Amino acid sequence: MHKKALMGIGVSLLVIFAVLMAGCVTTDDNVYVVGIDGEYPPYSYINETGVPVGFDVESIQWIAEQKGFEVEIAPTAWDGIIPALLAGKIDMVYSGMSITPDRLEKVTFSNPYWEVNQGVVGKAGTTATIEDFEAGKLVIGVQRSCSADQWMQDEFGQEKYDQMVKDGKIKLYDSFPQSMVALEQGLVECVIFDDVNIETYIKGNDAFQMIGVIKTGEVYAIAMRNEDTDLHALINEGLAELMASEKWEELKLKYIVTE
Repeated sequence: MHKKALMGIGVSLLVIFAVLMAGCVTTDDNVYVVGIDGEYPPYSYINETGVPVGFDVESIQWIAEQKGFEVEIAPTAWDGIIPALLAGKIDMVYSGMSITPDRLEKVTFSNPYWEVNQGVVGKAGTTATIEDFEAGKLVIGVQRSCSADQWMQDEFGQEKYDQMVKDGKIKLYDSFPQSMVALEQGLVECVIFDDVNIETYIKGNDAFQMIGVIKTGEVYAIAMRNEDTDLHALINEGLAELMASEKWEELKLKYIVTE
């Protein structure tokens, strides 16, 4: 066969292979890809050596070991993490994801494993109050598409929220740490986020002070595709075993997470 023809066939095969592999997470049924927010301490983050760690990361690794499967941890942009799940790029989201009505329209959640509220933090010495925040008097920093962002849309109303974003009264960031940097630099007057994350972030740091906590009673759970019923059962079983084990208490102590 002519050399050019052979090259053409080779290229075609490579293209076909690439198309088949595009969007595929893994060909091994015993390996699940776990989507995380890579900047969400203490639950999921990348450490100084570039390795994903955190309360949720170690939790799923323990569950996988006990239940006989393997996991690959995939840091994913938070505002694209559910689309990635629905597209089959990841198999679950295990990264401090709150159950919300909007998310329930798209995915199925495991049994809850943690409860949080929304915290509001300012710079040390601030005289701002939680009432100032709720009245919309402060310039607010928040991670886009997180439950705190959704809470403000519901609390302020979509029209007022959109206007506050337009006027610069609400500033959206790609991650919680980015919003805290903005607070430290004086670009915002406060940041709203899950209270446990804020408490962990500011522990031992006298540059910040908690303004207050809004009791929202949110619960964290693991998100999966609706059709993955066998995986739902497997994860719920493993999660129950984890929460009844000594490992659960060990993880809470290790990551300084308070209930």
